[in-house]
Amino acid sequence: MAEAYAARRDRLRERYTGGGQAAAVVSRPANVRYLGGAAPQGAVLLLAAERGAEDVLLSPRLPSGLASEGRPDEALRVHVMACPTADPAVAAAEMAAASGTEALAVEEHDLTVARHRALAETAPRLRLTDLGRAVEQLRLVKDEEEIGALRIAAEIADQALGELLESILVGRTERHLALELERRLIDHGADGPAFTTSVATGPNAGLGRHRPTDRRVEEGDFLSVCLGAGYRGYRSEIGRTFVIGTAPEEWQIELYDLVFAAQRAGREALTPGRACRDVDRAVRQVLESAGYAEGLPASTGHGVGLENDEDPQIAPAAMGKLDACVPVTVEPGVHLPGRGGVRIDDTLVVRPEADGGPELLTITTKELLAL
Repeated sequence: MAEAYAARRDRLRERYTGGGQAAAVVSRPANVRYLGGAAPQGAVLLLAAERGAEDVLLSPRLPSGLASEGRPDEALRVHVMACPTADPAVAAAEMAAASGTEALAVEEHDLTVARHRALAETAPRLRLTDLGRAVEQLRLVKDEEEIGALRIAAEIADQALGELLESILVGRTERHLALELERRLIDHGADGPAFTTSVATGPNAGLGRHRPTDRRVEEGDFLSVCLGAGYRGYRSEIGRTFVIGTAPEEWQIELYDLVFAAQRAGREALTPGRACRDVDRAVRQVLESAGYAEGLPASTGHGVGLENDEDPQIAPAAMGKLDACVPVTVEPGVHLPGRGGVRIDDTLVVRPEADGGPELLTITTKELLAL
């Protein structure tokens, strides 16, 4: 990976230098990890102005070496702050100024006003420029090692969910089931949950993004689960809906079949060059034609990687088109308040038709099972 990290930093350097003498401070944690292999809490990455010069990871403490935090690229110099409460970004600006750099590109979308002001006051001769979302743009298309980590994260989530489905569910609380799922993720090698696990039963399944409560699972309930695993910093996502104990009622079958059809339409639309808004439209059109235009989520999918919710967005007003090797979710849902709801959520990788089309990473059955 050392060569990969160095190549990423050089690609970024080409974007912001523009032929001038400019260094950069990367402060957003996911971006620090993407470029440097590790992101200890509070760390920033200082990229030198010239290719081949030394890049520095500045951190309030030594990297722990934990998989969840990552390990710094060996080509980086790690600078541990003498005072743990000092701001590494300010120290990075001081380093850049001392090296004779003319300008410093910063991630203005990540910095507070106070922090930006501190950088300007520390190195008044440095011209501060906005790096923008240049790193996030680089992160859009994943290499095969990144996709490999996502694939393992998806396998872990599938294993945890599959084991839960084999256990007795009636009488257990949503909170208990969520905690058990998260424990199973760890047991199977995850860094930890990718996000807070959602378990919704009965009428609670009619609430989007429900947080688990002490409601107990009952016969005839819809059970809607959404979880994800983190593995080497990369995060998968899966959502499934089941019926508890008895054969599904007719309304449950109809609602499930509708959401399944919408999710399938979205998966089939994941082709390189397809506009993101057209993928959203393919999903939304199925639901709207059945009378569910109101109450649909703002987006029907999003990118995944080092963060839970990355670009591209699969939404009506989304800009841009899909590229090959971009991992995304497709996650339509219909929620009927007070009654129940269905959500189906997969993590996939956009692939061209010549390579078999979109690669499905989360493979737990989407059949409407009665558990």
